[in-house]
Amino acid sequence: MAARLPLHRVLLKLSGEAFSDPRVQGGIDPTIVRQVAREVAELQSSDGTELGIVVGGGNIFRGNSPAAAGMDRSSADHMGMLATTINALALQDALEKAGVETRVQTAIAMQELAEPYIRRRAMRHLEKGRVVIFAAGLGVPYFTTDTTAAQRALEIEADAILKGTQVDGVYDRDPKSDPEARRYEHIDFLDVLNQGLKVMDATAISLCMDNALPIVVFELLREGNIRRVVRGDDVGTLVGAAVPVA
Repeated sequence: MAARLPLHRVLLKLSGEAFSDPRVQGGIDPTIVRQVAREVAELQSSDGTELGIVVGGGNIFRGNSPAAAGMDRSSADHMGMLATTINALALQDALEKAGVETRVQTAIAMQELAEPYIRRRAMRHLEKGRVVIFAAGLGVPYFTTDTTAAQRALEIEADAILKGTQVDGVYDRDPKSDPEARRYEHIDFLDVLNQGLKVMDATAISLCMDNALPIVVFELLREGNIRRVVRGDDVGTLVGAAVPVA
């Protein structure tokens, strides 16, 4: 088992589905968004962690979803980028109501709504204790927000990616359908790829592997979990090498 060590700067990856009630098809559940905001606010106030967030848009629209069948892929992906921006603005509103200073940066220019993504500006915001939400993916089609998370994490020199999910880690089989499924405490990048485990897409996993950037997969909505992961507690599944000290 690889050691879990404290983190200073992290990139939190949230799927679009994390913003919606699982009993409802799509949309934004303000109760869930406020819960995430409270968890982040607690982390910021107590630990001084520098936090970037990448949000997906699958609760509204995804470029490779059945809803996009027959559409030009480039157009559909750009619609998905707009969906991530809607989620980012919803999260920003909840975070600021929770007392967390926040900036949204988009990979597509939307100057009336958010800052353009500029790496040095993002780094400066983080150093000043602001949460930076990265929206609109990478600004180009054919790349997922998983890949965006890996790319932005590397650019801001994060210690790890925190992948918040509906389950408490990475399993060898679907734990919702198979009660015998086994949860990994630690798993290598190559094993994730070879076993086809749904941690992040293959491009994102390869990018993390090539740059020795660890991923921690954990249950997002369990109270206090974000803080526990950052503190180095044995929560969820560690993907990759041991997490380095910041």
